Amino acid sequence: MKFSRALKNFDSSGIRKVFDLAAKLKNPINLSIGEPDFKVPKDLKKEAQKAIKEDKNRYTQTAGIPLLRERIVLKLKKENGLKNISAENVIVTTGTSGALHLLFQTLINPGDEVVIIDPYFVIYKQVPQLFGAKVKVVSSYPDFSLPVSKIEKAVTVKTKMVIINSPNNPTGKVYKKEEIKNLVEVLKKKNILLISDEVYEKFIYEGQHFSPASVYKNTITLNGFSKAYALTGLRIGYAAGPKDIISEMIKLQQYTYVCAPSISQYTALKALTINVGNLILEYKKRRDLVYEGLKEKFEVEKPDGAFYIFPKTLKGRAEDLAKKAIAKNLLVVPGSVFSQKDSHFRISFAASLKDLNKGIKILKDF
Repeated sequence: MKFSRALKNFDSSGIRKVFDLAAKLKNPINLSIGEPDFKVPKDLKKEAQKAIKEDKNRYTQTAGIPLLRERIVLKLKKENGLKNISAENVIVTTGTSGALHLLFQTLINPGDEVVIIDPYFVIYKQVPQLFGAKVKVVSSYPDFSLPVSKIEKAVTVKTKMVIINSPNNPTGKVYKKEEIKNLVEVLKKKNILLISDEVYEKFIYEGQHFSPASVYKNTITLNGFSKAYALTGLRIGYAAGPKDIISEMIKLQQYTYVCAPSISQYTALKALTINVGNLILEYKKRRDLVYEGLKEKFEVEKPDGAFYIFPKTLKGRAEDLAKKAIAKNLLVVPGSVFSQKDSHFRISFAASLKDLNKGIKILKDF
């Protein structure tokens, strides 16, 4: 069988490999997985069950249930400071990953450049290449702040978009308002599209979330319901941005995903009314536990948000450390999955306090 040439440089995600490995180990201490460990809020379970009982399991409009799109607009206006936005600026998608795929396929032509920040979420680097893009990687080491001056140097006449992710996976960094505004000023000069992945928006422990779309109209805001509401398996997200881009994404969705899962859309409607503040406070406690436990032995930045921490290895490669951890029944993700470097490793503190304490002890013993 001759496979697509576009896939020749692809390998299974390192995250997926660790995920599959976890299924083979007996009772592993799993600090690798990128999803919340709390249960879906009861009200959301009831809403999903209600939608099934009421036979709301048919195709919806391609762009999403009209009421859900309107509620997303209200959310973006109230919480994110977006102006001059309507339902026509929003598409409901099969997860945030589905939104990214539609966006890349809608906009990228062979030879276009996409600028991403290292460390990065795996999709940002791999999928644009499917459509012929050249991905330019800009380092944010050592403290993972938004590297505006480096991005400015990387931008050329071929640059189609710059992608940022705050709070960040895998570092937990929350970009400062002024940093983002400085980046916007750089992109405005050449009218370059800014992609802002805000899926960890609710998980902020220090500082405040700032949406660049509130000051830059040439922004696509990506978000979803997987992380904040533990709905990872329901695959529900959205994109908001300029009407001309969103309308093309809707057209493409007709021929690919058709529409986001209907039951998930009705559940998402309810999710927009749920306050997860208490859960975030619990995650802050876990963040503090892991940071305090590791800082005396590892070089590590204290994460401002998300539910990840990204320590530096004491010596050698992170892949070697990950293999040593597996021998102790502990799962972490080597930094090479997210980076051109292999000097750090990702820990998810979306785990029980018992497992976190066990994991910290094993790592400190190394």
